[in-house]
Amino acid sequence: MTDRLQYGTTAKVFHWLIVALLLVQYPIGWLMPDLHRDMKPGVAMTFHASIGLLILTTIVLRLTWRLTHPVDPESALPRWQRLISEAVHWLLYALVLATGFTGWLFASFRGWSMSFFYLAPMPMLASDNAAAGRTIDSLHQAMEWTLLVVIGLHVAAAMAHLIVFRDRIMQRMLPAIQQQ
Repeated sequence: MTDRLQYGTTAKVFHWLIVALLLVQYPIGWLMPDLHRDMKPGVAMTFHASIGLLILTTIVLRLTWRLTHPVDPESALPRWQRLISEAVHWLLYALVLATGFTGWLFASFRGWSMSFFYLAPMPMLASDNAAAGRTIDSLHQAMEWTLLVVIGLHVAAAMAHLIVFRDRIMQRMLPAIQQQ
């Protein structure tokens, strides 16, 4: 194990940046118009895909940071809570990666050429496979909902520690408050 008991500034920035990006990403995904065959992506889809790429990049950086800068589990928690916490965090990483990756595959299988916020082309597979696109789209939507449920459980557990248990577990990931 490590001697680190608190998450550092970099880990906190990655965590809260992903939270902010997901808070923007979900409404765009839900509010953009449905895409039918032979439709080209518009502004909403371009922003959705661009933010998705930002999320993928940030989660890979966050995961790399976590692997190279581990933090000890909170020793005050019962063993079963530490195990569940660790499992949920790894599940969140996997779901964010899978959701982003399936979104990119969906756009690729539609044969789209996409740009990153209209600034630079995004790397896409050179494929136009409608059947695969439909399958991947269904998988992407399932991942979105699964991720949302797991995020909800994660937030509920965090709120329980903050409000019910009052055990300061949340302070490990909250920004540091200046002491006067």
